[in-house]
Amino acid sequence: MADVMGHAGMAAAAVRYLRSAGARTAAEPVEVLPRPELRCVGEDERAPVDQAEFRRVLGTFATGVTVITAPPGDDTAGPAGFACQSFSSLSLDPPLVAFMVGRTSTTWPRIARAGVFCVNVLGADQAGLCRGFAVSGSDKFAGVAYDASPASGSPRLTGALAWIDCTIHAVHPGGDHLIVVGRVDALGAGDGHEAETAPLLFHRGRLG
Repeated sequence: MADVMGHAGMAAAAVRYLRSAGARTAAEPVEVLPRPELRCVGEDERAPVDQAEFRRVLGTFATGVTVITAPPGDDTAGPAGFACQSFSSLSLDPPLVAFMVGRTSTTWPRIARAGVFCVNVLGADQAGLCRGFAVSGSDKFAGVAYDASPASGSPRLTGALAWIDCTIHAVHPGGDHLIVVGRVDALGAGDGHEAETAPLLFHRGRLG
């Protein structure tokens, strides 16, 4: 139970940070919703599912690929971004989307501080761009063409099939990941060659 309480406390801390940091827009407060009763697997118990088998089976579900970006912060470190295939639409009214990010991500704290983000939906011809944003410890934006999204000012990658500009609405714990919910402020789809491009997919551990 200690680990579960740690997750809830971590989410609450993230919310407090966002509020104290002053997210750029305050149209919707960031909130932590009530948690269901949870219980961790004890050290003397076998995990219910083998992790390798979990990865293998879930890998049969093909997903689209995105790059989540955020504008530069006050630390002059430049914009932030990471490749993400765990993105989904969530609600039509109000317009909400969600993505999942690992708790150990070094990019997520920068997005949290910004309080906003832009989802860039990648096309099949942007596998190289995805790989560049999937690594850490390098300048991910070096040589990457982009402009500023209209609502948040986050990088909007050139050639992306679509973009969704968001304000962070809520953050929830999800095991070894965080579930980030964003309220959509602006969005658009490519009206040039991007309109005829197939999406980039992630399936069985490969891009295709």
